[in-house]
Amino acid sequence: MTAVQLYARDVGTGTPLVLLHAFPLSSAMWLAQREALANRFRVVTPDLRGFGGSVLGPDDPSVDAMADDVARMFRTLGVQRAVVGGLSLGGHVATALCRRHPDLVLGLVLCATPGAADAADASAARLRQADRLERDADVSVLVDEVLPDLVGPTTMRQRALVYGRVRGLVQSTPPRAAAWAQRAMAGRPEAFDTLRGVKVPGLVMVGAEDVLASEADARAVAEAMPNAELMIVPRAGHLVPVEQPDLFNQAVSEFAAALSRTAR
Repeated sequence: MTAVQLYARDVGTGTPLVLLHAFPLSSAMWLAQREALANRFRVVTPDLRGFGGSVLGPDDPSVDAMADDVARMFRTLGVQRAVVGGLSLGGHVATALCRRHPDLVLGLVLCATPGAADAADASAARLRQADRLERDADVSVLVDEVLPDLVGPTTMRQRALVYGRVRGLVQSTPPRAAAWAQRAMAGRPEAFDTLRGVKVPGLVMVGAEDVLASEADARAVAEAMPNAELMIVPRAGHLVPVEQPDLFNQAVSEFAAALSRTAR
C-alpha cells in the first residue's frame, strides 16, 4: 500500500479531536467545528486521500487504505490517541480505524454512518456514478444525484447560504477522487462485528431529516456498540455538523471533555 501523506488542518491545544469529512466534500466542511472547538481541544481535520489538499495515490479503492492514511497522520503529527469523529464516508473510515488501529481511538463519534454494507442497488448506483465521474471528468453526476440528498428540507428552505456552501464544496470535488471513494464505499464490509468490539465510549448522531442514513440505521449502530449514546438532531439532514453546528459542537464537546477527564 502506498504511503499517502494527508493534508490536515491542525488548530488548538488539548485532547486531540480528529474529524473525518463526508463524501463528496473535504475538511473545509469542518470550519464551524475548528472555530468553536479549538479553544478546548486540538482539532485535526484531514482531507481524505484525493480530496482537498491530499493526493489520491495508486492504491485500489478501499476504506481500509483511508484508515491507514489516518493512522499514518497520527504518527506524523505526534498524536498518540484522539477522539475520532466521522460523518458518512468519514464515519466508515473511523470505523475501519477502530478495527485496524484501535489503540489510537480514545472515543468514537459516528454521524450519519450506517453499519450495514450497501444493498445491491446502492452499490450499483455508486459504481455507475464512479464510471460517469471517470468518463466525464467532471462532477455533474454528483451535483444532480448526490447533492439534493445532502441537506434536509429545513436547510433548503431556511439556510440558503449553507446549501450554497455545500453545493460549492461538491462542485470543487476532484472527479477521480470521488470515483475512487465511491468504489471504496461500494466495496466496504458491514461494520457490526467491529462496532461490537469497540472498547471506547461512542456517540452516534443522525439528522432527523436524513434520507441517506435513517434513525433506524443510527439506532442499530448505537445498540451494537457496548457503550454508546444516540442523538437525533432536529432540523438537519445528512450534514449535521454543517446544518446544525451549534448542536453538533455542544454534543461533541461534552463527549470529548468527559473522555479528557477520564484519560488523565
